[in-house]
Amino acid sequence: MHIDYDVRANVMIEALPYLQKYNNKVVVIKYGGNAMTNDELKQAVMRDIVMLTTVGIKVVLVHGGGPEINDMLGRVGKKSQFINGLRYTDEETIEIVQMVLAGKVNKDLVSMLASNGGNAIGLCGIDGNLIEAEQLNPDMGFVGEITAVNPEIIRNALDCGYIPVVSTVGRGKDGTVYNINADTAAARIAAEMKAPSLILLTDIKGLLEDKDDESTLIREVGVSEVPYLKKQGVISGGMIPKIECCVEAVRRGVQQANIIDGRIPHSILIELLTDLGAGTMIVA
Repeated sequence: MHIDYDVRANVMIEALPYLQKYNNKVVVIKYGGNAMTNDELKQAVMRDIVMLTTVGIKVVLVHGGGPEINDMLGRVGKKSQFINGLRYTDEETIEIVQMVLAGKVNKDLVSMLASNGGNAIGLCGIDGNLIEAEQLNPDMGFVGEITAVNPEIIRNALDCGYIPVVSTVGRGKDGTVYNINADTAAARIAAEMKAPSLILLTDIKGLLEDKDDESTLIREVGVSEVPYLKKQGVISGGMIPKIECCVEAVRRGVQQANIIDGRIPHSILIELLTDLGAGTMIVA
């Protein structure tokens, strides 16, 4: 496809103020779920992250890995169970969660970033007491609620020129390992890192006024509007915890939290570096 030189130039000019805005700033990207299951899209995400770091933006990649965990549980003959959207995590499951997230998924992402020219390092919430947690609910097993985030190890990695890739398992004061919701972890990490932007990659376009019509995308939502949108049923189902994580991040000082469609190639660049954006932005 032929693109006019003026169009190419205008694209770069449009990106300039955003490059200046985010230069030497931290952007936290949460990556997980079905947005991770397509190899071509995964490569596009990795290239976006490498590009952002190349132009001076400090990216922290926080990831989940639900499909991979489901696959491994299936291999050992164990059925996945969810309660209110969170994975029931018994003793055997937490071992698999830790193995899959902090092992295979984390190192696969580090390797993919390296293949695209990035300098990445894999971390998990246990490293350097990055994510401290306690049991959320005895009925949920080893599902954790974050009690503290200690981001020094992330800062050290960024200062050394690495892209930190963080898997979301946490550690209790007694050494117990907990499964942590990746959206929640990304929001807390963004707040502790004083990041101006948090991006949640999902498999939907964003918050829709009509959930069955993607043309009804709501591009910007103020924190004060969220209770009304919940009452009206606009924010419902699986969108509730994502919006709540965004609200929490903004209330803790993150300037904007964005829910964008990870199925769109280069949606991260579109969101960060263009006027239009690529999803729903939550602001104070």
